[in-house]
Amino acid sequence: MSDTPKINILVVGSGGREHALVQKCLQSPMADLVIAAPGNGGMASEVQCFDVSVEDIPGLVGLAEQHSVGLVVVGPEVPLSLGLVDALAEVGIPAYGPNKDGAQLESSKAFCKDFFARHNIPTAAYGTFTEVAPALAYLAEHPAPIVIKASGLAAGKGVIMAETQDEAVAAIKDMLEGDAFGSSGKEIVIEETLYGEEASIHVIASGEDFVCLPPSQDHKRVGEGDTGLNTGGMGAYTPTSRVTPAMQAEIEEKVIKPTLAGLKADGINYCGTLYAGLMLTDKGIKVLEYNVRFGDPETQVLLPMVADDLVPVLLATAKGAPLPAQLHFREGAAIVIVLAAGGYPGTYAKGEAIHLPEYIPDHSAIVHAGTTLDQDGTIRTAGGRVMGVSAHAATLKDAAELAYSVCDAIDFKDKYLRRDIGHRELSR
Repeated sequence: MSDTPKINILVVGSGGREHALVQKCLQSPMADLVIAAPGNGGMASEVQCFDVSVEDIPGLVGLAEQHSVGLVVVGPEVPLSLGLVDALAEVGIPAYGPNKDGAQLESSKAFCKDFFARHNIPTAAYGTFTEVAPALAYLAEHPAPIVIKASGLAAGKGVIMAETQDEAVAAIKDMLEGDAFGSSGKEIVIEETLYGEEASIHVIASGEDFVCLPPSQDHKRVGEGDTGLNTGGMGAYTPTSRVTPAMQAEIEEKVIKPTLAGLKADGINYCGTLYAGLMLTDKGIKVLEYNVRFGDPETQVLLPMVADDLVPVLLATAKGAPLPAQLHFREGAAIVIVLAAGGYPGTYAKGEAIHLPEYIPDHSAIVHAGTTLDQDGTIRTAGGRVMGVSAHAATLKDAAELAYSVCDAIDFKDKYLRRDIGHRELSR
């Protein structure tokens, strides 16, 4: 008989990241019950899902109380920015994720950039603006190519890489005078264009105590060869050899530790995921932005690499308790390929029936994102990023071959995927 304490776990969110978290929680000996809100079609076939919006803070707190939940794992950024963790703390329920103050690192790019400046964290030169005239004056002094960002949350899409002055002027006016990103674009950040290769560093932090997950790389552009519009992410892999052990140590010393110390100095007890989007430039490491939750689709490759039970680590973080000295990771590499609806990130159809393979090979997984489950058991498309296929193998090449074989066995109308995920690593 095991003496492992059992808890009920609520995973908040409806994407691929949350499905991966549900799958990881289900593997834990500590998990007595796992539920999700609002969930998706894939989660609904594994756990009970409740139709409570991620923005309904009282509804989520009530759901957690109703089911005697001992740990809430918050997937997306929106409920964090709305203070879900704070509301759960008031009723004594531990939640994995930062409080509302900590979530500002993602919910306000202006706050984040000012934080970098205060704490000497390496980042691109920038200015923040709420009015067109000073923004255009700054642009005149810092001509294109330049990056224009909506300061608020824009689901990963509020970034314009302006190659010309005309594009930059149009982006500034669209955000500040138009309604390009609604209230999220009423404050903008204009920053220098950085050149190099991107990398994602995910940290599980409990105050100044932290453990790092393996470095990963996301593919944001919709088209092969990293062309076309930015998306929420078309695939990812881990590890990336661009982040050497020496560079990892440098990132921890120059970025992660000063960030956690800076948050503490600013009176913010940060507990949860700290996800640093980095540009590896020829002038050193620069932080593009912080996210305050696991990345999507990076979660789908990072969690399979964690050999340990993750629930005790998430619970320790939620309680602000010390973390294990290190996590143990599986050897090899992992990859995830996103299957999207044709037309994404523009307009796309919903409601298409999805036909899944009867057999899924070992060391691979199908993670649902934009799906629904009909009463008759039919899975249908319900979003731009429909699902992801992840795989783990001794090499990235083997993992990619395994993942793509599963992708080819999944069928729905106008299915779209990139065939070159991991191309940089595979060509090194």
